[in-house]
Amino acid sequence: MLQLRKIATRLCLLATAGLMTFTAQAGAFPAKPVNVIVPHAPGGTNDIVARIVSERLAQQLGQPFIVSNRPGAGGNIGTQAILRESADGYSILFTISSTQAINPALYKEPGFDPVKDFEPVAAVGSVPNVLCVNPSFPAKDLKEFIELIKNNPDKYQYASAGNGSLNHLLGAMLDSKAGLKLQHIPYRGVAPAMTDVLGGQVPMVFASLPSSIANIQSGKLRAIGVSTSARNPALPDVPAIGEEIPGYSGDLWIAMYVPKGTPKEVIDTLYKATESVLKEPGVKDRFDQLGIEMLHDNPEQLAQRLADDLGKWSDIVKASGAQIN
Repeated sequence: MLQLRKIATRLCLLATAGLMTFTAQAGAFPAKPVNVIVPHAPGGTNDIVARIVSERLAQQLGQPFIVSNRPGAGGNIGTQAILRESADGYSILFTISSTQAINPALYKEPGFDPVKDFEPVAAVGSVPNVLCVNPSFPAKDLKEFIELIKNNPDKYQYASAGNGSLNHLLGAMLDSKAGLKLQHIPYRGVAPAMTDVLGGQVPMVFASLPSSIANIQSGKLRAIGVSTSARNPALPDVPAIGEEIPGYSGDLWIAMYVPKGTPKEVIDTLYKATESVLKEPGVKDRFDQLGIEMLHDNPEQLAQRLADDLGKWSDIVKASGAQIN
């Protein structure tokens, strides 16, 4: 009888363990490591933010969040790659608005549909661009800048990272909204564009705040205006361009997506964990150091943000004539 009781107890324990394993596999998320795809090169703002958030998500949810960079074609290659993954929450796209909201209008064949192919999870940050000029530029502030360019159409140039890049389209939007005529000088990347502005070969550039703030603070560049709708705390004395040009606003937002069809409960888990991460004082401090404004978009708010930007940037891309085959 004692032996039978031992066998029964062992069978009961095995059944309980099996049930717990099945529950973990079927319902508990995450039950294994999560892959985070960044469709841009290491070291960029998106990559840095993805690694900050992923490290904290791993602590929150008890599984590794492994970041891998898959750059190419303005983010299209990495964005396409995640569509080959299962829609189970174990593959996350950590991307930026220039890929998700501009590329569909800029590329004839981007290889993805930003709405039909993805489920939004959360928007975590917004990176303003700053209209920067070489210190030798005659205009000292935004009002003087607008007046100078209006009175001298086609005389002044601005550098960009290339046709269709965000800093190109911010210049195109400036022309469109304010009736200006600037000459666009495309470069093969933001680094050579910035080098020539610092050297005085080209007078101005739109540059992300994280990449330009050191040169602004040292006096190597003069900040004329920020591209977001409101001033940035890191540059409180620099006006938003929208203060002088109504309707002007263009930021680079950073957001998380998963493949279409991912269960809602998995998306909810990821969103709630991300919100918890963003409330950590250390994360807020790190964002502030990088010049990133923290966002707290839930999936519905991110979907609306994308819809708004798809319409806005589509119009600007068409007006600029930019197109990549």
